[in-house]
Parts: sequence; structure tokens; C-alpha cells
Amino acid sequence: MSNTFREYLKKIGSGVHTGRDLTRSESADAMKLMLLAEATPAQIGAFLMVHRIKRPTPEELAGMLDTYAELGPKLAIDRLAFDYPVTVLGTPYDGRSRTAPVTTLTTLILATVGVPVVLHGGQAMPTKYGVPLITLWQGLGVDFSRLSLEESQTMLEKTGLTFVYLPNHFPEAHHLVPYREQIGKRPPLATLELMWAPCSSSDVHIVSGFVHPPTENLFRETLKLRNFHYFTTVKGLEGSCDLPQSRTAIIGINQPKHDPEWQRLHLHSQDYNLSSKDVPLESTEQLLKQMQQVLHGEDNPLMPLAIYNSGFYLWRCGVCDNLNVAFDQAKTLLTSGRVKQKLQDISK
Repeated sequence: MSNTFREYLKKIGSGVHTGRDLTRSESADAMKLMLLAEATPAQIGAFLMVHRIKRPTPEELAGMLDTYAELGPKLAIDRLAFDYPVTVLGTPYDGRSRTAPVTTLTTLILATVGVPVVLHGGQAMPTKYGVPLITLWQGLGVDFSRLSLEESQTMLEKTGLTFVYLPNHFPEAHHLVPYREQIGKRPPLATLELMWAPCSSSDVHIVSGFVHPPTENLFRETLKLRNFHYFTTVKGLEGSCDLPQSRTAIIGINQPKHDPEWQRLHLHSQDYNLSSKDVPLESTEQLLKQMQQVLHGEDNPLMPLAIYNSGFYLWRCGVCDNLNVAFDQAKTLLTSGRVKQKLQDISK
């Protein structure tokens, strides 16, 4: 048992009137004690549940991310031979269960035009046990789970796309996954991983998906505390970075050296002659078939969603000057076979 951790637990778990938030340094230390298993399972479970109830502060989340930066994997990005900053997509680790994801197609398109992308996650995970990104990549012929961290680094340098796979690259964090099942609710870890950038520098573009509006404010405050100023927030499908078509896409854009630095953007897919319906996730097999059709330039229900999302990110990452041009370029990239060729290059 960790006596230090017990004091942290007492501090946040003393109730509405006497409980207090942890400082950033205390939160960083608490995260370290959990990752290194110096806190007992009972202590860890209690801590995660108390934090779930009281809600973590930006300072507490920043402290936890400080420890992720200290103990976790870090891809070297300072000398990459690309014209655009690395984009890190923060997608819920427990996957998708209701709507078809197009994150893999979006990242392929970005990589095709020279925008380097870093993804991270694990296998199917509680509480949702939805389809994780790693499974979709495997279905497309790219098994990131077999790569060492060094090989993942090489993949990023050569192809502009890579995946930090939790079980192999950050086992300390992976060992905390069972607590999600045991407490039955997403712990604060599920929030911080949406902002985590497993990179050697803060000079990246972080995209964080969310469901509940208060979470977006947590993102903004936490990222600024950690000196990340180029980021995008998306009220996406099932909390992902995928823009919805059936409702207004609510997006937050933080751009350093712009006035104002923070801007709100509302997008409607029908304004760009794209579908106004989300694509249901019927099965992993059906989704992979649809994705292959899109990569071959065939029109199907997934194609408008892929164009809408990849077009937005082409614009947001600075490849295109306006959204109309970006949507046209996304369609051209898919129908010309360039994205399919990029997938073949990555899978070699």
C-alpha cells in the first residue's frame, strides 16, 4: 500500500464540503503511483471512481498528462521531412458501436498529401467494447500491433502515418484498462487519452473528440496548461473525431498567433451537397467492405462521410484554402486511386 497515495485519495474523497482538488504536481505523482503499480488495486479503483464522481480539473488532468509524457512512449517528430505539423487524433479507446467510423480513411488521405498523422489506442476495451481503430487497420492489411516503438517511429518517418499501440508501447497504462470494466464507468483516463500526444514535442496539432459540452472546456484549459496551442475539438460521432452528418458539426478551433485565437465553427454537410444521414455500423466485415469500395473510388453510403471528414481535415491542416476546394480534393484523391496506393505503400 502507498501511504502517499492514500493521502491523495483522502483529499479528493472527503465529500462535497471538505474534499479538495489535487494540485498539478500531486496529480502527476498519483498517476505515477498508479502506472508503476505502487498504489494497490483497491486504492486505484477508489481513486478512479472518486474522480469520476467529482470530475477532474484541468490542473489534475494536466498533471496526469505530465506523467504520461514522462513515462510513456515519445515519437521523435522534430526532424520529420514533412511540410505540415504532425496531427494527433484523440479517439475514444473503447471504439464505435453504432455509427460507421471513417477515421482510418481520413488519416490515409491526410498522409497521402503529406500531413503526418499519429494515432494511439489498444484492442477492444471497456466500457463499450466497440470496434477499435487497430482492428480496422488490420482488416485493411496494416497490423500496427506487431510493430515495436522503433518500427512505429520508422513507419512515421517513411509513410507519414503511425500508431502507438498501448499493450506494446505503454504497458503501464494498458495494465489500468481492467479497472474500466470493474468500476463500470469511464474513468478520468478516458478523458486524458483524448488529449495525449505521444510525441517528443508540443509542436503538434491535437484533435480531441467529445460528447458532453463541459468536456470541451476541460480540453481547452488542460491543453493550454501543457503548452499545446494548436488544437481542434470536435463534438463527433460517439465522441470521436468524425464529423456527424445527421446534425450540426460543432467544432472548436484554437490557432496560435490568430486573433481571436479560439473560434467556433458549425458545419452542415447538406450545405456542401453531401448526405445528411450518418452511416450505421452493421458489422466490422460490412464496414471493411464499404471502406475498400471507397478506396476503389466506388460510390456507396460511406463515400459522402469520407469526403466530408477528410475534406474538413484537409482544410483544417492547411492543405486547402477553403472547404469547397477541400471537399473536391478529397473526392479526387479517393476516385483517382492515390489513397488506395498509399494504403498499399504502408502495408508493404
